Amino acid sequence: MTTRQTLFGVSLDALTMDGTVERCLAAVRAGERLEIGVVNAAKLVNMRRDTALAHAVSGCDLVLADGQAVVWASRLLRRPLPERVAGIDLFMRLLGEAEAAGHSVYLLGAKQDVLEQMLRRIAVRFPGLRVAGSRNGYFDDSEQPAIADAIAASGADMLFLGMTSPKKEIFTAGYGERSKVALVHGVGGSFDILAGVTRRAPERWQRLGLEWLYRALQEPRRLGKRYLTTNVSFALMTGRELLRRTPAPSISTASRGES
Repeated sequence: MTTRQTLFGVSLDALTMDGTVERCLAAVRAGERLEIGVVNAAKLVNMRRDTALAHAVSGCDLVLADGQAVVWASRLLRRPLPERVAGIDLFMRLLGEAEAAGHSVYLLGAKQDVLEQMLRRIAVRFPGLRVAGSRNGYFDDSEQPAIADAIAASGADMLFLGMTSPKKEIFTAGYGERSKVALVHGVGGSFDILAGVTRRAPERWQRLGLEWLYRALQEPRRLGKRYLTTNVSFALMTGRELLRRTPAPSISTASRGES
């Protein structure tokens, strides 16, 4: 069991990256199913508006802080999380561990050409990795049962979902068990980054909590307004929570002029 901290009504696991990797590997070795959910500022805002997304994330076995702003908020609200566990970094760590241990993976998501480019790059970076199967992320809801069955038939140990929210969370909640993999991890836009379609923010930007801005600068029309809106909402959420947790100052008899 790990320590959990509750932020904005959501329980998050207070794990480091190393601790998370060990939990994942232990689940795979034991053949126990472990579903991972990650949250950043935008997702926490959207979870308040989207009950299906909130239910899917809360139902995960591990819920991790993928955004630096979430870590900062946890410390400000005295519910500290040890560090950011970025989904793409966890993804890369697990691919390396899977290669070393002989575990197999299934990769679901992105456009077909992006998926194929990512697979080529992964083959170079992790030449010993066993890829049990892959499929692009463009499918109707009616196809989800057949996709889950194909994943189960592949015998994969780990499933990585390169899809946007809430699609990846809803697939995990509805079909993670049916897919019969030990580990399910939604990695969002990581497939695009590994394929070279989009660039990840430099480490300095990441440390400053500005990875969202770097992404918005790459796609200002699609992401600019969205990030601005959710970041303002998250700041307001944090401020309200801080005021709610801060006790009102007591008034002493001396300050009232009483003896």
